[in-house]
Amino acid sequence: MVGSARRGRLASAVTVADLRAAARRRLPRMVFDFVDGGAEDELTLTENEAAFDRVSFRPRVLVDVSERPQHVTVLGRRLELPVILGPTGLMRMVDHEGERASAAAAHAFGTVSVTSSGSSVSIEDVAASVASPQWFQLYPWGDRGTVENIIGRARDSGFEAMVVTVDVPVVGAREKDLRNGLTVPPQVNPRTGWDLLRHPGWLAGLLTHPRPTFANFTGLMTEAKGTTGLAVYTNGLLNPAHTWRDLEWMVERWGGPVVLKGVMTGEDAKRAVDVGCRAVAVSNHGGRQGDSVPAALDVLPEVVDAVPADVDVLLDGGVRRGGDVVKALALGARACLLGRPWVYGLAAGGTAGVERMLAILRDEIDRTLALIGRPGVATLDCSAVGPWPRAVAGGLADGVPEPVRKS
Repeated sequence: MVGSARRGRLASAVTVADLRAAARRRLPRMVFDFVDGGAEDELTLTENEAAFDRVSFRPRVLVDVSERPQHVTVLGRRLELPVILGPTGLMRMVDHEGERASAAAAHAFGTVSVTSSGSSVSIEDVAASVASPQWFQLYPWGDRGTVENIIGRARDSGFEAMVVTVDVPVVGAREKDLRNGLTVPPQVNPRTGWDLLRHPGWLAGLLTHPRPTFANFTGLMTEAKGTTGLAVYTNGLLNPAHTWRDLEWMVERWGGPVVLKGVMTGEDAKRAVDVGCRAVAVSNHGGRQGDSVPAALDVLPEVVDAVPADVDVLLDGGVRRGGDVVKALALGARACLLGRPWVYGLAAGGTAGVERMLAILRDEIDRTLALIGRPGVATLDCSAVGPWPRAVAGGLADGVPEPVRKS
């Protein structure tokens, strides 16, 4: 149930940026920075968004755009919206509905969500909460027993695809989290403690519902005490020695469609296909792990060119507008994975907030298609965009001003 104040926030949200602002007001700083922040100097985080600003449309006129369908087919499944809700962990830290909200909103809009292995709601509970099959995400941990356990449980719960994230051999340095004390274990100081108390709505939800924890691991590490112990355990599972052989083993164990997430080169995309992946997600982990890594959109064409046409390429990173989705599809993506945008919606209004985010993007995609003369996403190709500088007169023909991060 959404209270009147939260309904008001959602009704007044016109853009994803509005939902971000609502999330910033509702969440304590340490939680908002955990959601919103990136690694080190946040260069990659900023570039992910700025890359879309460097792409312009080539609108066509006098085209019949009275119908503008948005459905796409990914891994053989029809999605009514070219947007997939990506994996993010510990979402009960943002709102008590957690990852169930992502699955419910995706189901309502005819698409899918990807349940993180670090989810604060177990994969079994997420799967049972919606009627349509969802996807799940996994890391190539060093402990194969843990990997087999999660794969088997996901298969038994009816998940239809596995997303393997391979760009986190070690935990990146999210320096805002370190300064805020959002560490393992947490270091709450007087400033952060006071900030928590200044957000009573969020705090009440935290205290009156199950505490955020790594729900998929509570039965695997019985000696781990609470969220802190489980965080130590899961961080210890990260495997800087993992190789393509580990991925081959996981593909074999799963036996169904696999998406490799974290691909940033054509060479790795080709290798992923060779070991049996049916899709790749161009992703730099939203700028949350390595810094000074290229924007995902900038390497998308290279990856698309490297794989056969029947391999689905997804774009993950920097999408904040429906127009961004249209640009990614024009450059060869089959659909876009979203992380932060759905979490902004979750913070602003639970499941209803995630649905509001999807409605905003759906309407923006629809409007963009009409205004550039494209009767549906199936008609998008590279001719829909161009490398035009947006300012070519008034002394600015040599380029455009440096883009700034949207806020």
